[in-house]
Amino acid sequence: MKNDTYERVNITLPSRTLKRLDRSAPRGERSRFISEAVTAYLDKSVRKELIEGYKRAAKDPEMLELAEWGIEDFANHLPQ
Repeated sequence: MKNDTYERVNITLPSRTLKRLDRSAPRGERSRFISEAVTAYLDKSVRKELIEGYKRAAKDPEMLELAEWGIEDFANHLPQ
């Protein structure tokens, strides 16, 4: 994250959340703490969406057939 550009934002948080943040984030580290928390949340959300998508695809016979065709095609193009 050293090479990232940074933007100043103004957010509103519930008082209770801000108090918890102040107890958890070391002085002068609030921005880093929030950035890491948001990044972790977004990563978790993306993983959850992918898992749900895979579960839906696993129940779809056409998707399974397409996946089998893709694996077979991939294997056919591997060097002997």
